[in-house]
Parts: sequence; structure tokens; C-alpha cells
Amino acid sequence: MSRSLGSLNFPTVELSHQVPACHICMHAKMLNDMEMIIAMTQTEQPRTSSLQTSFEHLRKDLCKSIIGQPELVESLLIALLADGHLLVEGAPGLAKTTAIKALASRIKADFHRVQFTPDLLPADLTGTDIFRPQSGSFEFERGPLFHNIVLADEVNRAPAKVQSALLEAMAERQITIGQRSWPLPELFMVMATQNPIEHEGTFALPEAQLDRFLMHVTIGYPDAEAEMAILELARKTARESAPAPVEPLLHQDDVFAARRAALDVHLSPALQRYVTELVLATRDAGRYDKELEGWIEWGASPRGTIALDRCARVRAWLQGRDYALPEDVHMVAHGVLRHRVLIGYEAEAAGIRSDDVIDRLLDRVPLP
Repeated sequence: MSRSLGSLNFPTVELSHQVPACHICMHAKMLNDMEMIIAMTQTEQPRTSSLQTSFEHLRKDLCKSIIGQPELVESLLIALLADGHLLVEGAPGLAKTTAIKALASRIKADFHRVQFTPDLLPADLTGTDIFRPQSGSFEFERGPLFHNIVLADEVNRAPAKVQSALLEAMAERQITIGQRSWPLPELFMVMATQNPIEHEGTFALPEAQLDRFLMHVTIGYPDAEAEMAILELARKTARESAPAPVEPLLHQDDVFAARRAALDVHLSPALQRYVTELVLATRDAGRYDKELEGWIEWGASPRGTIALDRCARVRAWLQGRDYALPEDVHMVAHGVLRHRVLIGYEAEAAGIRSDDVIDRLLDRVPLP
């Protein structure tokens, strides 16, 4: 015979001799305590797992629309839950705009796309004071940055003043016009894109401003199988007289709950030390590789350490775990450090890229 506690079975022992009453009471108390612990586990676990399951469903649903770009989909979710902003670099036609629009529609968030051009003004992003003749006063008209999800398309085509207005809003989470400030929505995320093909008439983002982006993701062309699936999806969409409305899979409150849950993901002290050593190695690479030291002109700032820690926790949570592993750090290292590690002139002339530096760092810095 056995007694069942949740999913555990404990055998009952047939006693052939008399047991003191105090021992029986202690045994009963232990069983009751175990029942309470199991009951608490069974009531708390489904809430966390159901939220993780919901985000897994969101990821799969996005991959149905964004075919052949799983890294972009994962990076969008990581940036969303890490409360950061994303810089995406890729050739035209790789579903960058489609991806961010699909994410906004599935989390019930306001979306706005801004095409950056050389004649764009800061007020075109932030908004401006409008004179109302009826009242004889000025009234603030809000700009596109007051939406939840903002796509800054070809951000490097706008002049420095416009870029600064965008990046200030990203950092401060508020808009200041004159002597008044307006807070941005609690859920606020910017995805900026850059075209790597054309550089004529562009204004490169300064390195200090690039550091404001949580991640810098580069995407390439899909493979043959994914391209066939894209053709099928395009034909299916073209046959529809009107696109079917997309039902939100999550609400903004779910996003905030997921952010809190991701912050609680356990990162062991040894793994935290590894994250720190990786970033420190970008500043003093000579400890690990003399050749690598000559490649790097400037290393990542402490903001890079914070971003690497945060993104590793979020990725672990998205994988259904409440603890992070070294593989989580490795999977986000390129996106977090790519725009924070500056390559020297000679290394750049030799064809060395920041990804090559990060690969060497991951190979040289010992795992915990």
C-alpha cells in the first residue's frame, strides 16, 4: 500500500510493534507539510509555465508569417521582454517591417512606421506645439514616438538632429518640448533598420548613440526551402480579397508580467563572473590573445555587461527555464556586443569584422 501526494507515492509501513504517540504525530505533521509544499508548487507552477507557453505560441505564430528569419523573431522577443530597443541591418525585402508589424498586432500594441529621410525634422518624430485660433493658445500635438511600437525605417538616412531626438526618447522615455516634458507609454520599443547596400546620402550613427540599442542584429537571405514557403504564403495572401484580422495572442499586461518573470531567472555567480569577463576582455584582450588586442580599438561599456546579463536571462526564460546557462550567453553575445566593439583601422582593412572578434573572445575566455 502507498499514499499518494500529488505525483509522488510514499509507501505505508505496516508496524508490528507499538509506536510512541509522539512519533506518530511527528510523522503525520511531516506528511501534512509535504502536502502543503506540493499543493503550493502545483498552484504556482502553472501560472509561470502558462505564460512561457503563451510566448512560445507567439514565437511560433510569428515564424509562420516571418518565414526564414528565426533569429529576427527571437531577437524581437528578447528586446521586448528585456525592455530595450533593436537595430536590424539587412538587405531590402527581408521582412523587417512585416516582423515588427506582426509583433505589434499580436500583443495589442499601437504601431507606427516612420520613413527616415534627409529632410525629416525632430518635430516630425516628437510632435510640436500647434496654435489653435479658437482658443488663442498653443496645444501640443503628439508625434509618432508616442506609440507603443515604433519602426524607424532606414534610420541612417536622417540627419544627426533627428537621430538624436529619437535616441533621447529611447533613453529617457520622455519627450521634452520647450519647458514641458511628456512621458512615453510604459510599453515603448523602437526597432530601427539600416540598409547595408547603399551608403550614399546616409548619416552613420555615432558609436555613442549605437550603444543605446540593446541589440544589433544582422539578417541574411532565406534558404531555398524557406523561399518556397514564402512563395506559397504570398500566393495565399494574394488570393484573399481582404486580409483576415489578426487576433491578439497576448496583452500588454502579459508583457509586463513576463518581464518581471525574466528578471527572476537565476544566473549563478560563476556565470555572472563569466559575463563580466567577456565584456572586460573587449577592453583588455591582451590577457587572452595578443593578436586580438591589436584588432580592438574600443571595448564595450558597462551598459554592454547589463545588456548581456539581461538578454541571457530573457532567452533562458523564453526557452522555458528559470535558470540561465552558458549557451544563453553565447546565443545573445553577438547581438549585444556587435555594435559595442569597435574594430581598429588596420584590422578593418584586413577584413576583420566585429563578429570575428566576438567569436575569438568566446573561444578564448574560459567557461565557468
